[in-house]
Amino acid sequence: MIIKPLEFEKPIHDLYIKIDELKRLSQEGQVDLAQEIKKIETRAKTLKKEIFAHLTPQQILQIARHPNRPDSFSLANLICDDFIELHGDRHFRDDPSMIGGMGQIASHRVVIIGHQKGHDTKENIYRNFGMPHPEGYRKALRLMKLAEKFGLPIVTFIDTPGAYPGLGAEERGQSEAIARNLKEMTGIHVPIFSVVVGEGGSGGALGIGVANRIYMLEHSVYSVISPEGCASILFRDTDKADIAAEQLKLTAKDILELGVIDGIVKEPLGGGHHDWHCQAENIKKVILKDLASYKRKDTKEITEERYEKFRSFGKFMDESKTIKKGD
Repeated sequence: MIIKPLEFEKPIHDLYIKIDELKRLSQEGQVDLAQEIKKIETRAKTLKKEIFAHLTPQQILQIARHPNRPDSFSLANLICDDFIELHGDRHFRDDPSMIGGMGQIASHRVVIIGHQKGHDTKENIYRNFGMPHPEGYRKALRLMKLAEKFGLPIVTFIDTPGAYPGLGAEERGQSEAIARNLKEMTGIHVPIFSVVVGEGGSGGALGIGVANRIYMLEHSVYSVISPEGCASILFRDTDKADIAAEQLKLTAKDILELGVIDGIVKEPLGGGHHDWHCQAENIKKVILKDLASYKRKDTKEITEERYEKFRSFGKFMDESKTIKKGD
């Protein structure tokens, strides 16, 4: 897989090009350049660590949207020993931008659901750029009900810029489909675990994100609106998206501090798109830990925990308490 470097990665990319050139010269000219190669490799690794330790929200957003980012279907197949995809909402059609099916992670049988983006233009058009139609959310709910029927835990992978806002989607009840998922997910009798693997956008993300445990990959984002959309509304200028990204507090670190998620899943150095297997293994460890701990919880405890989790989000301030007597 050819990975095109992002703008801020170019200094690292240039060093790796130099390393490849030196290796080629060493092989062709029988010249020992091992020491020089080792020095540049060390410099490249140090530079990479330094750059990725000080990423801006806008740069993290670029990684979250990277075309080679591991997708939900691939992660499901990498995490599961066996994964069988299921299709259709039994009402209108199958939505390729939402995938789901049954799988086995070690000794645990689960149902996996996720937004699905593409890796090139053709695939993105087929997957509608990861923006589900109402039938996508209805398929997701059908699979959740199937999981509940057979007592199987649910794992969801969130990666969408938002639900599709097109005319056809609205005519078929987009907002109702998402609202129904939010309502139904609060009462599902099996544990739900969600992982934001790329871009978590607005209600489109929440449509499969009402979970007992919520995680974000290190370089993923979660926000009520995209920085471009926010900049367009507030500043009337999409070029100010970097300012909006800073203010939206959309990074995994920000969301964890806000108490919306339960943890951050580590990514390989440089981002999950550089090593899908390593990224899948990191997610698998977190999920297996939760699957084991939730086995001991009963139905009532699982549903009440999920309901209270979302009810506790946000804070209210009583302005009357700040007013002095006599004012």
